[in-house]
Amino acid sequence: MAPLAISLGDPSGIGPEIVGKAWAMREEADLPPFFAVGDAATICHGWTGPIARIDSPGEAAGVFGAALPVMHIFDCGRIRAGEPSVEGARCALAALEMATGLTRSGPAAALVTAPVSKAELYAIGFSYPGQTEFVAERCGVARNNAVMMLAGPTLRVVPVTTHIPLADVPTTLTTELIITKARATARGLARDFGIEQPRLAVAAFNPHAGETGLIGREEIEIIAPAVEALNAEGIEAFGPIAPDALFHPRARATYDAAICMYHDQALIPLKALHFDEGVNITLGLPIIRTSPDHGTAFGIAGRNLANPGAMVAAIRMAGEAARTRDLTLA
Repeated sequence: MAPLAISLGDPSGIGPEIVGKAWAMREEADLPPFFAVGDAATICHGWTGPIARIDSPGEAAGVFGAALPVMHIFDCGRIRAGEPSVEGARCALAALEMATGLTRSGPAAALVTAPVSKAELYAIGFSYPGQTEFVAERCGVARNNAVMMLAGPTLRVVPVTTHIPLADVPTTLTTELIITKARATARGLARDFGIEQPRLAVAAFNPHAGETGLIGREEIEIIAPAVEALNAEGIEAFGPIAPDALFHPRARATYDAAICMYHDQALIPLKALHFDEGVNITLGLPIIRTSPDHGTAFGIAGRNLANPGAMVAAIRMAGEAARTRDLTLA
C-alpha cells in the first residue's frame, strides 16, 4: 500500500505538533507509513523529533522508520505558534492542495488533513465552508454527495446539515437531503468499513420525536418519508428516533451509524464519548479522507501540550479504509 499524505494544516496551530507526535507513536499505535506536506520548519514548534525532507511520496517508506518524512512545499517565513496569519493560511491551503492532488493521482493511498483556521483561509479568498467541501470539489463530487461522518470506537454519526445557523435548519432539512446523506453513508460504510448491510438509525428533529405532531411536524412530513424511501431502496434504516434515547450503550449496539439532523445533535454525543479519539471521515469521495475531530487549538500551540490521540486515530482509520478498499477491488 502507498503511504498516506498528511497536510499539516495551519502552521501556527497544533497540526504540525500532533503529526510529529503521531509519527513518534507509529510502532505502538501500529500506524501505516505516512508523510507530511507543508513547511518542514513549522514541525519543530511543538515537537523536536527527527524529520527527513523528501521530494516524492515514493521516498517516504524508506525513511519512515528513522524520521518523519516531509514534503517541504512552502516557506512560511516567520511563523509564531499560536498566532495565526495570512502567510500561514497560504501555507495551509498549499499543503491541502498538494496532498489532495497526490491522493487523487495515486502516489498517496489516503489523505489526512490537520486542522486549519477558517477565518484565516477566508481572509485569502477561500470560499468553501471547510476542508471537506474543498476536497469534494477537487474530486469532482457535489457538496451534498460528500458526507461528513464523525467516528469513534463506539459511535458513528452523520449530520445532515452542518455549518449553518440552528435557526436555518428547519428550512434546510428536506426529505431528499436526508435520503442523499443516508444513501452516501450506507455506501461509505460498505466501501470503507466493510459493513455489507449497514444499519442506519435516523434521529428525530424535535423533542420526543415531535409527539405525533404536537410539538413539531418535521418527523411526519420530512424524516419519516425519508426513512420509508431508504428502506424501499434496500437500505436498512429506522426512525425517527428521539435523540435523547439514541446514544446510550444499548441503543448504539443496534446501528452502525446515526443520521442526525444538525451539527450539534451529532457532535455532542460523539465528543462526549470520544473527545480524544474522534475522527472526521468524508464519505462519498473517490479518495479516502480523514481528519482529527478538533480544531487548531492556538491557545496551546507550541507548548508541547497537544494530545495526538485524534490524529493517531485519523491515520489509523485512513489506513484501515485504504486496506478495505484494496480488498474490495481485489
